[in-house]
Amino acid sequence: MRGKHLVMLRPAAYDACRAAVDAAFELFPLNLAGKKVLIKPNVLRRSAPEEAVTTHPAVVKAVIERVLESKPGALWVGDNPGVVGYGENEDCFIATGLRDAAGEYYVNLNERTTTVPFAASADGKIQVSSAVLEADIIISVPKFKTHGLTVLSGAIKNSYGILPGALKGLMHQRAGNPMAFQRMVLDVFKLRVPDLFIMDAIVGMQGNGPASKDLRHIGLIMASDNAVAMDAVMSRMVDLDPGNLPALVLAAEQGLGSFEKDDLMIDGEFKTLQGFMLPPMPESGYAAPGMLQFFDKALAAAPVVNTELCTLCGECVEICPPNALKVEGTLLNVDLGKCIKCYCCQELCPQSAIQLKV
Repeated sequence: MRGKHLVMLRPAAYDACRAAVDAAFELFPLNLAGKKVLIKPNVLRRSAPEEAVTTHPAVVKAVIERVLESKPGALWVGDNPGVVGYGENEDCFIATGLRDAAGEYYVNLNERTTTVPFAASADGKIQVSSAVLEADIIISVPKFKTHGLTVLSGAIKNSYGILPGALKGLMHQRAGNPMAFQRMVLDVFKLRVPDLFIMDAIVGMQGNGPASKDLRHIGLIMASDNAVAMDAVMSRMVDLDPGNLPALVLAAEQGLGSFEKDDLMIDGEFKTLQGFMLPPMPESGYAAPGMLQFFDKALAAAPVVNTELCTLCGECVEICPPNALKVEGTLLNVDLGKCIKCYCCQELCPQSAIQLKV
């Protein structure tokens, strides 16, 4: 397929991903010599690499090695984990294996922030990790995953991690619903659009993402210099019309890229992932004639506790913005009257015990 935007697909494994990463830099060359370079993986929370909750350290290490060959002036590797990791940035990196992969180039993005204008915020401003604004080049390294609020978590969603610590949870609360959250994610993405996207799609996540236990071997490294194109190809790989994803529709309307087939060129072998499980939203919603109808139906989804998986650890109780969760005896109860459907609990539950049901 030939068009305006190129997306690379290369077969890879975690013990042999350097060739695919090199191919990404060859197809999308960057002048890195003497530049300040930030590599931003997806580090949702503390988890082991094999859980596929975060970008795998092998992929990040391969990107670091390739960047160093270009002799950058400075190299930083960092992210802001979810609200569970607030103030525990390095602990999350250690648990995921990314601290070892980053080595001396690891930076705690929580430590320094800069306030910038942000129309979507109540006071018209927002904090962003300072390194994000200081970097000459940003290489985003997202994970191929599902997400309860955005359906897919790819190139655009990975930029949500430029917000420090608990601010992400606060913005979840302010958004209040999936449609508004997608708009806000795009607004955050536009604060500093990365220069290159290299996606870990070797082992992906399906189902109740972004911390699902339902993993899917895909065996690919994906790359593009356009986030809309990458997410559009990702969407089509899981047999989902990208026109039903508000963030992509809004991004295209704002001139950030295109998800139309005629505007895409794929370098590599494209295959649909048959039977890929999307988040538990209404099945009819994905075929809705417009994105507003689709996400109006998605609003019916509410968090439900899987008692077989729940360990009553209390982490969801601590991070719930409206305090709608409470441990009572041997049960975790959800007060749906208080629930604002921000889905922070579902996103950050270490046991993937909170699921979305209609």
